Amino acid sequence: MKTLIKNVKIVNEGQIFESDILIENDLISKIEPSISEDADQIIDGSGKYLLPGVIDDQVHFRDPGLTHKGDIETESKAAIAGGITSFIDQPNTVPNAVTQELLADKYELGAQKAYANYGFMMGGTNDNLEEVLKTNPRNVPGIKLFLGSSTGNMLVDNPETLENIFSSTKMLIAVHCEDEATIRANTQKYLDEYGEDIPVKFHHLIRSEEACYKSSSKAIELAEKTGARLHVFHLSTAKETVLFRNDIPLKDKKITAEVCVHHLTFTNDDYETKGSLIKWNPAVKTQQDKDGLWEALLDGRIDVVATDHAPHTAEEKQNSYTKCPSGAPLVQHSLAVMLENYRNGKISLEKIVEKMSHNPAILFRIEKRGFVREGYKADLVLVDLNADWTVAKDNLLYKCGWSPLEGMNLHSKVTQSFVNGHLVYDNGKINEQKFGERLLFEVQE
Repeated sequence: MKTLIKNVKIVNEGQIFESDILIENDLISKIEPSISEDADQIIDGSGKYLLPGVIDDQVHFRDPGLTHKGDIETESKAAIAGGITSFIDQPNTVPNAVTQELLADKYELGAQKAYANYGFMMGGTNDNLEEVLKTNPRNVPGIKLFLGSSTGNMLVDNPETLENIFSSTKMLIAVHCEDEATIRANTQKYLDEYGEDIPVKFHHLIRSEEACYKSSSKAIELAEKTGARLHVFHLSTAKETVLFRNDIPLKDKKITAEVCVHHLTFTNDDYETKGSLIKWNPAVKTQQDKDGLWEALLDGRIDVVATDHAPHTAEEKQNSYTKCPSGAPLVQHSLAVMLENYRNGKISLEKIVEKMSHNPAILFRIEKRGFVREGYKADLVLVDLNADWTVAKDNLLYKCGWSPLEGMNLHSKVTQSFVNGHLVYDNGKINEQKFGERLLFEVQE
């Protein structure tokens, strides 16, 4: 199978250049100014930009056990429509993926249901070190630890256990950092004042800057002490950004950071109109925090932009504060929202590609993905930067059927997505065959 894309502007490795690109089977075979080879399909890319497919390093696709909210099939379908061609899913499903057998079960689901390429994190708990150490670094992206109990019984709060995990594995350890004791004390204060129905506008004061900084600084201290590879998920405060460095290349960093699209988009002022739809853990915080996150993203202290895609039903999100789950769906819109920031002069196209495609590939050492290079897997996205549309219920692909972005006007659109050389999304139409593959990771001795 050969696909030829003509006259397209390629955004890759800090450059934008006009070119043709030939895909043969699952690989990019040629990138040249003019290719005149016969092909099974020819796509005219005039006026469009071609990016490496987005790699989302943090999603919750709810499979198994919470599939009333979303599942691998529905959410990966939304992902390819949004230009995400690979995802890394988190272990807080039901049951939690905390044994090798349960992790293998999730991979089986991925093989059956994923429209995009997939990786699944192994979960750590207070008592599963033996299972964690059996994880194969060749085909599992890393170990996930919740240092704040965002998610039921996966809280890892035993200092000895943490040190054992950090000092025993060479694999990347990804962490959710919020200090549990701080959050509990803050929650109690507001419960005493308001009862169960705490106004959601206090969410960022309950899951506070202090709770985040205390936890992430402690995790970094432990990583420095043990030499562990640490990736801190979803930074939400300006204060935390000082903990990370930008004076060495990403490939040499042992301590790295991610920011999510919602922390770059919303502030606590938006609780007034959006309410619990923008209740996330960690919380959306102040304008000053948002500004600080942008600054750190652009200067290289923050390495990756992701979604933390976490669907809940509309009914669940209507519950009172203490019963309303945190999280929202984002994979269908994350690239379009970042392209909106490009349009507004906040970030370059090259930088978007660096943070959403190149850097996740470098950080997780993903084999042959994340770049537009000959010999690499053809995970590619075509975007039209002049296509106006509005996020609305009738164009959502999420199983939960809602988005915190509803009503937002966007001016860029994914027109086509390729996964492993196959055209999987084409101007609103999904190819119902699934071509997602298991992600593989280069193991460094």
